[in-house]
Amino acid sequence: MLRELSKCIREYRRQSIMAPLLVSMEVVMECIIPFIIAKLVNQLKAGADFSEIAVFGLVLIVMATLSLLFGIGAGNSCATAACGFAKNVRKDMFYKIQDFSFENIDRFSSSSLVTRLTTDVTNVQMAYMMIVRTAIRCPLMLVFSFSMAFIMGGKMAVIFVLVIPVLGIGLFAVARSVMPLFRAVFKKYDALNESIQENVKGIRVVKSYVREEFEKEKFDRAAENVCRDFTKAEKILAFNNPLMQFCLYTVTVFVMSAGSYTIITSRGADLDVGQFSALLTYSFQILSSLMMLSMVFVMITMANESAQRIVQVLKEESTLENPADPIHTVRDGSIDFENVSFKYSRTAERNALENINLHIRSGETIGIIGGTGSSKSTLIQLISRLYDTTEGVVKVGGEDVRRYNIKSLRNQVAVVLQKNILFSGTIEENLRWGDKFATDQEIAHACRLAQADEFVLRFPDKYKSYIEQGGANVSGGQKQRLCIARALLKKPRILILDDSTSAVDTRTDAMIRNGFKEFIPETTKIIIAQRISSVQEADRIIVMDGGKIQAVGTHEELLRCSPIYQEVYESQNKGGGQDEE
Repeated sequence: MLRELSKCIREYRRQSIMAPLLVSMEVVMECIIPFIIAKLVNQLKAGADFSEIAVFGLVLIVMATLSLLFGIGAGNSCATAACGFAKNVRKDMFYKIQDFSFENIDRFSSSSLVTRLTTDVTNVQMAYMMIVRTAIRCPLMLVFSFSMAFIMGGKMAVIFVLVIPVLGIGLFAVARSVMPLFRAVFKKYDALNESIQENVKGIRVVKSYVREEFEKEKFDRAAENVCRDFTKAEKILAFNNPLMQFCLYTVTVFVMSAGSYTIITSRGADLDVGQFSALLTYSFQILSSLMMLSMVFVMITMANESAQRIVQVLKEESTLENPADPIHTVRDGSIDFENVSFKYSRTAERNALENINLHIRSGETIGIIGGTGSSKSTLIQLISRLYDTTEGVVKVGGEDVRRYNIKSLRNQVAVVLQKNILFSGTIEENLRWGDKFATDQEIAHACRLAQADEFVLRFPDKYKSYIEQGGANVSGGQKQRLCIARALLKKPRILILDDSTSAVDTRTDAMIRNGFKEFIPETTKIIIAQRISSVQEADRIIVMDGGKIQAVGTHEELLRCSPIYQEVYESQNKGGGQDEE
């Protein structure tokens, strides 16, 4: 875990080294100052003149100034190192997630990834900040103060030898108790974030069904679970403070009592006033160091589980990799499925796709019809290699998709989903996802093909109009047409429409398909649809059921020989439905 996280230090290695070095110098100054003060007290007791006192005063001022400067330098270096380290951790995680396959993403929920990128990284950042400064300062302060206490106080310093093991055993017992609790609480954090994410994303549905109270109760349960586990962990961690206070007062009472008794009985022979004052100062330094160590301990205990969760993401390897000598050019838009079977997990009991054999010529228009759960979307996800087949081979342009460079393949396969995503920015910026070098004329042409220009031109700023996050300020049909235009700008060999015209009327749907025929005849077009009218003019229509191909043929052929297709057609056209108009 530490080896993996240490890779994120990178350009902040110098600050990460400077911080503990400067802290070390600060500690040295702070530990020598009480020794000088003790000497000054003894000189005053012996009747020193002003010149001797002035020398001591000048030395103390210089040392205090150096301690201040070292402290400021350490603080600046520490802050830069910790914030830079956290930035790199987030960057490495985000870059790693971008390379994940769908199978990798399925292992982590989106809410869990958000928690890891935010809360977990913040915990690790705080722990790193304490490690490079406080966790270095405290042990050094303990060692130096402990050594100086023995030099100044002799046998009385044995109290520290007795107190420190008591404190160490107590802290170990606390850590052993709270670690399982923190491990559980971060999983509940994921559930809490998931509840928030679902509610915000589906706020229109929540309000339309008047389910606010239900959502509040669900959130309260998740928040209560987090609160209960955190409270339990914090109650255990709270033992740190009384344990520290017990050690602090024990040492203080012993030093005050034993020191005063020694001074009085030995008349300053065994312990003088200067030594006694220094011993008291070292006592407080030792105990304050122990208290800070306990704070570091608490933070590291919390951060340990966060670090484990971060490393899980960083060490996750994509299940999809480029071959050693990849193909970068897709010859044409032909697609072949040869004895293909697929399941989402190795432990799944049944295949999502079973024994698929299908051959699509380049430039064909293929319709796919099937009920919910028939694996229509699963089928097309194998074409752009979002998943790899469990059995069999998928070929594009006559080559196994596993032989292609993944980016080269996906650049030639454009997919428009039913649940389309637009990003915050202008319409033009969203469309340039298809081709960042597209000219204004090419953007306008793609929008005309997708029947999007008629509403874009009505906006006050036209293509410069701003799209809210997720496309919240455009309708579902407008969003679908913009996403189709974005896909067309890729100029792909293969265009897949996954029920992506479900929110547009049949007339607009027909105009979009006619545009495809006229302007992209060489592009292979796969249209997944619920409406027969969206696919009935396709060269061939595939009927799927239960992850298998039940029938393939033209509209007329399927009306004669496919009971499933007949049933769908009759249900949509019963009584003169929309598709007959």
